[in-house]
Amino acid sequence: MAATRLIALHQHKGKSIAACLKDRTNYAQNPDKTEKGELVSSYQCSPLTVDEEFMLTKKLYEQATGRSQKSNIIAYQIRQSFRPGEITAEEANRIGYELASRFLKGKHAFIVATHTDREHIHNHIIYNSTTLDGTRKFRDFFFSGLAVQRLSDLICLEHQLSVIEKKPYRERQKRITYPPRESNRDRLCGVIDEILQQKPTDYEDFLQNLEQQGYEIKRGKYTSVKGKGQKRFIRFRTLGEGYSEEEIKAVLAGKAEHHPRQKQSPKEQPFQLLVDIQAKLAEGKGGGYERWAKKHNLKEMSKTLLFLQEQKISSADELKELADAALSHYHELGDSIKAAEQRMTEIAVLRAHIVNYAKTRPVYDAYRKSGYSSKFLEAHREEITLHKAAKAAFNESGLKKLPKVKDLNAEYSALLTKKKALYPEYRKARDEMQDIVKAQKNVELFFAEEKDSKQVEQIR
Repeated sequence: MAATRLIALHQHKGKSIAACLKDRTNYAQNPDKTEKGELVSSYQCSPLTVDEEFMLTKKLYEQATGRSQKSNIIAYQIRQSFRPGEITAEEANRIGYELASRFLKGKHAFIVATHTDREHIHNHIIYNSTTLDGTRKFRDFFFSGLAVQRLSDLICLEHQLSVIEKKPYRERQKRITYPPRESNRDRLCGVIDEILQQKPTDYEDFLQNLEQQGYEIKRGKYTSVKGKGQKRFIRFRTLGEGYSEEEIKAVLAGKAEHHPRQKQSPKEQPFQLLVDIQAKLAEGKGGGYERWAKKHNLKEMSKTLLFLQEQKISSADELKELADAALSHYHELGDSIKAAEQRMTEIAVLRAHIVNYAKTRPVYDAYRKSGYSSKFLEAHREEITLHKAAKAAFNESGLKKLPKVKDLNAEYSALLTKKKALYPEYRKARDEMQDIVKAQKNVELFFAEEKDSKQVEQIR
């Protein structure tokens, strides 16, 4: 089985055609990917000077036709990938050479480089956009990529290799769910899991392995790392349970066992809201949309009924009571979190004013003793301004006695702990409230449509 793709290679801005050709052919012939150049074959050119020979043909084209190159396409590439374990590298190179010979019919020079650096063996076939005689250019005709794929399939069948079976459109599997995008933290956790499986000797050896994986290490009170393409460093202690600095050291010392984090699949919504078909038709939707909406509503209403059965809700009044209770509980938790956040903001501001007041008090006392000298004010304007702002904040708050910073810190920590404890319950209450409210709206819309349809039948 071979999958193919035809790619037009363009001239990059700021680079000459010769430089672009050299870059593309050098990558294809990379010794690390082609068994030190043994898996490179060519037609009417030498792999060592392929870029120069392509340029000579292009100059011959300009001399023979008197036309300069209009487009920025300098060459074409065919990528041909084979199923892992089905073919050897040497045979893949021969099949790639045969594909290029039969597709180009001997009119264009080309090279075939077989790469073995991946699990699947694949060919990079690069051919000149100009013909060998310099009289014309390759015409990238409509569905040329499909022609390459069909010719590749034919050659694979001749060599007793499998081909990709084409299924009718209705039999193809449609993708419904998409894998979640991997975050920088998840990627770092995966790298840590792999390194710990290799059992480094100590913590320093562990960090060196991370550096070899392309991570920059910042040592300090808390070790943090930054991967390629990341803007910020990530501390180990923020990665979650099992990935803090102390836990990693305990695993390396043999005092604990590492358990890789289990990736949670995204939660699927049990059901969606019904579509108000009459409102959509009034907006100008057509008959096709109406047919789709009716099927959609039937599916979602059946899911809604299953949800109501699971929750043991048997009447509309019971559903309304549960919806009101869920909304009330959700708002109560939200108000508690907002109150804690507001108080934390007040504490942070008050704490800053107290610290500024204590720091600037000697300067303000000296300013007062100087008889509020303008010269002294200009020399210490910043300190005096901070002191006045702190006093104004105290007067506005009505504080008769300033609280201790230590007490404020303790209150702030207690509020932060309370807020963190409330958030999981808040998210759970939010999800439950959304499901119940959606079910309530679906039931109301469904019975409203049923009532309208009965009225229409009675009128008839």
